[in-house]
Amino acid sequence: MKIECVQEKIKEAVGLAERVAGKHMTLPVLSCLLLDATSKNNLIIKSTNLDLGIEISIPAKIDEVGMVAVPSQILKSFIESVTAEDKSIKLVTDQNNLKVVTARSSGSIKTIIADDFPSIPRITDGNKFYLNGSDFARGLKSVWYSSSVSSIKPELSSVYVYCDGDFVVFVATDAFRLAEKRIKIKKTKDFGQILIPFKNVPEIIRILENINDEIEVNLDKNQISFTYKGIFLVSRVVDGVFPDYKQIIPKSSSTEVIVLKQDLLNALKISNIFSDKFNQINFKINPSGKICEIKTKNNDVGENNTSLDSTITGEPIEINFNYKYIVDCFQSIESDSLTIYFNGMTKPMIISPISDSTFRYLVMPMNK
Repeated sequence: MKIECVQEKIKEAVGLAERVAGKHMTLPVLSCLLLDATSKNNLIIKSTNLDLGIEISIPAKIDEVGMVAVPSQILKSFIESVTAEDKSIKLVTDQNNLKVVTARSSGSIKTIIADDFPSIPRITDGNKFYLNGSDFARGLKSVWYSSSVSSIKPELSSVYVYCDGDFVVFVATDAFRLAEKRIKIKKTKDFGQILIPFKNVPEIIRILENINDEIEVNLDKNQISFTYKGIFLVSRVVDGVFPDYKQIIPKSSSTEVIVLKQDLLNALKISNIFSDKFNQINFKINPSGKICEIKTKNNDVGENNTSLDSTITGEPIEINFNYKYIVDCFQSIESDSLTIYFNGMTKPMIISPISDSTFRYLVMPMNK
């Protein structure tokens, strides 16, 4: 193989592909990028961890065709160290090595037999539809942190995606909290239901979030793929049934508290200093005195009581929650104010931005 690429193009492509590459001790080829220079005028860079795979095609001057697998981190580190003045990069195979040559530097990286690199699956008979890439990424980003990190129940360690009229709905839960985000879309056909594995979501977000354009999506019972201008990304999907989460969402509330987002976030951060090993914080809502207090106590550290300026309607309530479950949702709230809904001691608290009805976040209370 003997090729030449624009430095900026290959640097970006290798950076994306390296994040997908696996870190597999028994299958070292999974920690490699496959450089495929067998098609005319294009270098295709591939990586996979067997759960998620990516192919990125960039223009290249190909003097000699070839294919080689090279350790992803080594290649990425070398190419990232190349200065902007080096406009192009040459890649040349020499026996079991890949020579990386620029105008100012060169390196030789040991390679692995390309035949051992697994194939990246293509969906040939799936459900094809089109969605805005950045909108899809925004939906995933708004909820994915609420997924379970345990693989005991795969449907809970996933992000659930489905169509509802003019919206695509994204939901994630670990049974202790739940996030739901609704993204309004241009007309698209109903694609059914998708369960995307939690561990694949960060890379899907990173690759799609800057594509403010329609991407082609293909879906079958085993995989979902995203295609856009030389980028092909494919992920395994979970074969399961997401719980009927709407059953746990209260239809009404007995207490409503309106607060500034930053005030609540600051109070939570202070309270966490004094929280116990269970991250327990106490909300005490007194509508008659218009008082919203957050209290924490740790026998080894001390205690804290913070009052918030707020607008309160409904019944008084005193209830405990896990601090970490509450604070996670602030990354999904853009408005300055939010409403907290309570509905008794056993029902979840609901947090919803004042100016954004497309997001809601539920947190189950803790027992004292």
